[in-house]
Amino acid sequence: MTASRYCCPECFDDRHLRRELIPTLSHATGACSYCGASAQPLVDPIELREQFELIVGAYKRDPAGKTLIEFLKADWMLFERLDSAHAKELLSDILDDGEIVRAKFKAVEDRKAEGLTDWQNLRVELMHSNRFFPNTSVDLEVLRELLPYLLIDQADVPERWYRARIQASEVAFGTAEMGAPPPKLASHGRANPAGIPYLYIASSPNTAISEVRPHGGDFISVAEVTLAPGLKIADLRHPRKTVSPFILPDSQAVAKMCEDVQFLERLGEELTRPILPKSAAYDYIPSQYLCEFAKKCGFDGVMYRSSVDGGVNLALFDPSKGKIENVSVHSVSRVTVQFQAA
Repeated sequence: MTASRYCCPECFDDRHLRRELIPTLSHATGACSYCGASAQPLVDPIELREQFELIVGAYKRDPAGKTLIEFLKADWMLFERLDSAHAKELLSDILDDGEIVRAKFKAVEDRKAEGLTDWQNLRVELMHSNRFFPNTSVDLEVLRELLPYLLIDQADVPERWYRARIQASEVAFGTAEMGAPPPKLASHGRANPAGIPYLYIASSPNTAISEVRPHGGDFISVAEVTLAPGLKIADLRHPRKTVSPFILPDSQAVAKMCEDVQFLERLGEELTRPILPKSAAYDYIPSQYLCEFAKKCGFDGVMYRSSVDGGVNLALFDPSKGKIENVSVHSVSRVTVQFQAA
């Protein structure tokens, strides 16, 4: 008799499965049979069958296609912590079908990602042709519907953040000097237009210091920043991981989101792309447009990957929602440069 096997949230790394579905279905805690994680809420894989059948319905069989595991990893970043063999084994147990994981599939819908094409045209026009009255349009209602899928759970937002400023001398800035600049001194940034100050903060002192582009020998003031409670933050770091297909109503909605998530990824890249200082005045305009729209939709800020460090940045639209405290001084001993052939 084969022993019972159980899976856990770590197998999927999907926030809906992790936070809601698996804890609701689980009746035991222990070591996972598939990924090996310990002290996890466990569930019989077959209990997830209905949810996964909805996702699988967004694909159809095609001998020239790819396996379901390849699609689920690429489209939704599921099973990222499992090797191919364990992922196939788990999906087979979920669907109670050992053959389906060996079959080849293709997407049901042709993924044209019209929103992505519209955005690419709009960003070029905003930068180089028409800034305030562009002829190209993006369906803002669709974008308004998509942004809530990027709302990060408050429990996943770090409590403490960091802000850095390069000092003019060895004397540290006071807390009052570590906030956002006044409107008349606010230059254009990755998220804010000139004259509209946002508070830029980072997930670690190293990321905060890296973001101000210091030179060797510089002295840097680094302040700790505590966020006000209940903020609405759009997480643009990894839309494919942030958007859970398991909250969508049917397979058609899953297929459509496969198109839309390409658009969301492109928006996230706007906030991460390295920008040359000489072209920042116009290269920042597309990401500023995006952040202005997120603000209009009721968000308090956007979270995005750092372009100069492995950390995370957060642009707060209302600087008063970040409390500045505990300033410390750091000296930059060395700055390293990475490059590749153009």
